[in-house]
Amino acid sequence: MPRGRGSSVSVPEKPKTDEGVSSDTDDSRHRRSPYLLLGLLILFLHGSWSVYRMQFASLPLPLDAEQAGKRGFSEASALKHVKYLSGLGPHPVGSDSLDLAVQYVYAEAEKIKKAAHWDVDAQLELFHTDIGANRLAGGLFNGKTLLYSDLKHVMLRIVPKYLPEAEENLILVSSHIDTVSTTGGAGDCSSCVGVMLELARGASQWAHGFKSGVLFLFNTGEEEGLDGAHSFITQHPWRNSVRFAVDLEAMGISGKSTLFQGTHHWALESFAAVAKYPSAQIATQDVFRSGAIKSATDFQIYQEVAGLPGLDFAYTDTTSVYHTKNDKMELLKPGSLQHLGENMLAFLLHAASSPKFMKDAHQAKQESTEEKKAIFFDVLGMYMVVYSQRLATMFHNSIIFQSLLIWGTSLLMGGRPGLVSFGISCLSIILTLIFSIFLPAVVAFALPHICPFPVSFVANPWLVIGLFGSPALLGAFIGQHIGFILLKKHIKQVYSRTKPGLTGNMMDYIVGLEAERWIFKSGFVQWLIVLILGTYLKVGASYVALIWLVSPAFAYGLMEATLSPVRSPKQLKVVTLVLALAVPVVSSAGLFIRMVDVMVGSIVRVDRNPGGLPDWLGNVVVAVGIAIVISFTFVYLLSYVHISGAKRTLLSVLCALFGLALLLVSSGIVPAFTEDIAHPVNVVHVVDTTRMNDGNTEPLSYISLFSNTPGKLTEELLDLRGEEFSCGRNMTVDFVTFTVKYGCRSYKGGNTGWSKSEVPVLHVESDSITDDARRTVVSVDTKSSTRWTLAINRQEIDDFTVDVDSEQLVQLGGKSEVDGWHTIQFAGGKSSPTKFRLTLVWSSNGTHASAEEAKVQDSPLLVKLRTDVNRVTPMVETVLEKLPRWCTPFGKSTSPYTLAFLTALTVNI
Repeated sequence: MPRGRGSSVSVPEKPKTDEGVSSDTDDSRHRRSPYLLLGLLILFLHGSWSVYRMQFASLPLPLDAEQAGKRGFSEASALKHVKYLSGLGPHPVGSDSLDLAVQYVYAEAEKIKKAAHWDVDAQLELFHTDIGANRLAGGLFNGKTLLYSDLKHVMLRIVPKYLPEAEENLILVSSHIDTVSTTGGAGDCSSCVGVMLELARGASQWAHGFKSGVLFLFNTGEEEGLDGAHSFITQHPWRNSVRFAVDLEAMGISGKSTLFQGTHHWALESFAAVAKYPSAQIATQDVFRSGAIKSATDFQIYQEVAGLPGLDFAYTDTTSVYHTKNDKMELLKPGSLQHLGENMLAFLLHAASSPKFMKDAHQAKQESTEEKKAIFFDVLGMYMVVYSQRLATMFHNSIIFQSLLIWGTSLLMGGRPGLVSFGISCLSIILTLIFSIFLPAVVAFALPHICPFPVSFVANPWLVIGLFGSPALLGAFIGQHIGFILLKKHIKQVYSRTKPGLTGNMMDYIVGLEAERWIFKSGFVQWLIVLILGTYLKVGASYVALIWLVSPAFAYGLMEATLSPVRSPKQLKVVTLVLALAVPVVSSAGLFIRMVDVMVGSIVRVDRNPGGLPDWLGNVVVAVGIAIVISFTFVYLLSYVHISGAKRTLLSVLCALFGLALLLVSSGIVPAFTEDIAHPVNVVHVVDTTRMNDGNTEPLSYISLFSNTPGKLTEELLDLRGEEFSCGRNMTVDFVTFTVKYGCRSYKGGNTGWSKSEVPVLHVESDSITDDARRTVVSVDTKSSTRWTLAINRQEIDDFTVDVDSEQLVQLGGKSEVDGWHTIQFAGGKSSPTKFRLTLVWSSNGTHASAEEAKVQDSPLLVKLRTDVNRVTPMVETVLEKLPRWCTPFGKSTSPYTLAFLTALTVNI
């Protein structure tokens, strides 16, 4: 006789079950097939890779001049400029090759001027800057004063001939001609210059219909601290007419030029409305402004100093070649320049022809900070989404409130059992993250001990899938499975009280289904927490958390939710997972892959003080980044594995991938570096004259070898036998802007290739007390060097001034510091001054040791000076020729040239 649902009487009949729940004690046939789950995993990974390819690697077909026509953009024409400029080799500030580059750009701009439409006025100028000082407030420039002189910029202003007011309303398009001393700069930024010349040619045929003018600024000095942009904004009269700025940059080579910084909602909307191949990510703006990427662009000058609204674009493909010899034409992908050129030409034609655009630009400074901000991103490189930060905050708060309301109501209805289940679900999130990070972190720690190079995957980034991705996914599954087991135990205890009719395998099966649902829903909690934090901190990329919360929640509610509280759980449908992940994958999978790719490429220069970081740190950074992405994005997919037959299959596949990747890197079958993706290794001839100030007559001269990539230089030294290099942490060199804490040194041939007439001089002219303050005047003679760096000890010195030819270049006040030092960097052309006067105002707490005390103990340094000479000495040339082809010098604004002189003054002067 059947009993009612609420009866507690034991009967021999099997309990009544809901539709879809079999009473067969053998539940194995209800388990998902491992082949099904393996197929879902492949679908998820292949879908993510396809999205990445569409979003970041799908480039337009390049056009030649005939196909583009007189008014279009031709990549073939732009490439001719890139080929010439990069063919000059490195052209840093002050070099002959930069003079040739500037002459070339000027000559090409003159051709554009002559060929312009008859109703267009093209005005060309070669601007020669005065000496100037640049002291930015934040970012890389905290604690620095940047000085410059004798820079040359090419400026081409294009305006309609019969509209005088257009000259007072200019859209600035800017990039830089100069490079660092280690690269020909095909990507950074000859590609930008080539695009700008072709844009100017096209704009000169359209400008008769413009309502405002377009100013193309080809500046020099960007690589030395944004000096070119600063000199224009502070010195040239055309600066007063600029209303909007567009900066073109490269932090890699080729690919899509991505809009990664934007100031105003209306400007972003204008670009989105006309861009043919939109590529834009506010996530990169978040990362860039957080300081995680140690770099800066001219856009910082236009925003901070000039207060201009604007947009900032950059190439970010193959970031591992940034500022190395491999920034070359051969790595420029076809379609890269066409992509940027067509987008920019469409934007310039729209902006310059629109009275509303210029009206918005005029009003930009009157807007509040909140009104300026906007969220922006592209979808598959075909559509661009733009909406205001205010709308985003309102929408996010609404979703957060509704989510908390739903969860609160659900937990209230579920009582204590539901609350405990919720707590265990949250615990599973924590365990998933912990285990996902732990396993790849162990691998990252171990790699330096079993591989020839600590960072062994840069040349082949796909290796991180096996090295870190597999352990991260395995760890995520283990952590989530522990949570699943704890949930099953708790739910079984609840069901044994509330559903006594369920026993044996049937109980285990239904409990497993309920636990599976809780694990799936834990993903909602995880992304809700991320959304709350992102909204509170006003992180632009919080839209990603919104999508990963709302889309799966909607799919679950549509396909799985029921209004019947007594219904037994069913197995989650496969279609639920597909619907849940479709929108998140399409909208953000490409972004996650790109962020990992940029992280891998940047790891080769992560050690700003060579040898200052542990060998394993670069690996750990990459491993943790990948683990976080996997633990957050696989939370829904992994929830389908726990009651399936795919656990062993998943374990086998992941272990096989890991083992294969480890075998490839540990054996050297797949090289860590190649000729195209090379290991940054710097070779500098150092002439240390510090001891000359202590009474020594001869400087110390040697060759220093160091790398910004974590790890030792053991493999490199195999090719340098006979050059008498010694390596270790006792080979430290203080280059003023950074310190080599591990390096190699050779004294062989150290006395050739330089002369004593090049040795810089720090001379104390006077040391007196006036107005109750001690003042010391120091003359600085950098001899032949027009690129130098000087650091002042702020623990001893309160303030200082710098004078040049009786003109006070740096005034008192406003000096910041980093690690107790304020740094002055100077870069200029051949006609730059080499003699300066430094007036130091001592702190009342400064050191005043006697001469006898100074002899007894080493006195701390008061001033440190490094002068750079762009010359390859015979010994440096020998070392560079002998280094493996998979090595390359790496340069930046703080790096020395191949010949560097060091000197200093002690506190006890």
